Amino acid sequence: MHLETEWIQGSMRIDDPNALVHEYIQRMFAWMLFVEPDKVPGLQALQLGLGAGSLTKFCHKVLRMPTTAIELNPQVIAACRGWFKLPANTKRMQVVLGNAAEEIRQVHWLASVDALQVDLYDAQAAAPVLDSEAFYADCRATLTEHGCMTVNLFGRSSSYQLSLQKMAKAFGSDTLWAFKATREGNTVVLAQRTPQQPNRKLLVQRAELIQARWALPALKWIKGFKPVDL
Repeated sequence: MHLETEWIQGSMRIDDPNALVHEYIQRMFAWMLFVEPDKVPGLQALQLGLGAGSLTKFCHKVLRMPTTAIELNPQVIAACRGWFKLPANTKRMQVVLGNAAEEIRQVHWLASVDALQVDLYDAQAAAPVLDSEAFYADCRATLTEHGCMTVNLFGRSSSYQLSLQKMAKAFGSDTLWAFKATREGNTVVLAQRTPQQPNRKLLVQRAELIQARWALPALKWIKGFKPVDL
């Protein structure tokens, strides 16, 4: 998917519509390292930004989670439904047309989301569309006690550091984990509602289960996924 620029907003394999094509999209599921794998299907997922629908489809169809995505651009929703195999809305899967910053302040989202995935870029993909301390505080407010937010940060390193500082103010500096940047320049950052520092043995055990059950490269994740040192 392109939005009138050369920047790729999302991709899909025609022969496997639910597969996660891009490495950074796979890393957006690093929150799974902080929950018991058996509990995943009962958790609530929320995406801010639909892209090509990869996160939404994977949560709904593969992980079997109740899933909602919020998307500002009606053309993106139409493209996902027409070309990217995104299902129609059901009781367990909803795509909401709206402004993410406004929608997440709705009372019904408070303390209700277990996995919040934020990927908000415009057509130029120069920096996150929503990237303020107030926005990240609103994101934190949507999370359950042990919920996590994963964010795709793409752009200059200076912008990345500023984003980290804003997240740290909203979530706390002891709640942040991050991957190294992909070759394309995407850095996925995770923020926890409640700080967790699981030992490596537990992370490896969960990664093995995630990889065996859902074919995500979770063992590869833990080699470069570390707490952020600000």
